[in-house]
Amino acid sequence: MADTTPAGVFRHGMDLLLAKDIAGWVDLWAEDGVIEFPFAPPGAPRRLEGRAAVQAYMAHYPDHIDLAALPYLEVHRTEDPEVVIVEMRAEGRAVATGKPFASSYIAVVTIKDGLFTHYRDYWDPLAALEIAGGTDAPFAGSQR
Repeated sequence: MADTTPAGVFRHGMDLLLAKDIAGWVDLWAEDGVIEFPFAPPGAPRRLEGRAAVQAYMAHYPDHIDLAALPYLEVHRTEDPEVVIVEMRAEGRAVATGKPFASSYIAVVTIKDGLFTHYRDYWDPLAALEIAGGTDAPFAGSQR
């Protein structure tokens, strides 16, 4: 990875997710990194603390989501050189149903020394429930 700026690290992380290299993506996290999901539906985690928690959460991601493309990815710099605001659109298919999906996201991300330290992910919980296709995928929350 040549570009170690927050924007470069973020883009590299998205390339790893597209390649289904979850271990490589998790390696971009600080040991004490935090990810928050302010719009998480009931039953889904709202906060994960530490690289191990992020790894456990993402371990089965490719079993649920076949991420195929990020046709829109815009990384905005902020006055804080370690913080970026990201707008993106993800496309792929739900593994359980084979149905295509498209979802938009906004994230506020802090990257220090080339590692994710804080990631606030504003994703659409209704889209996540549709993507889950009736399964209890950890990102979708309880559907009961």
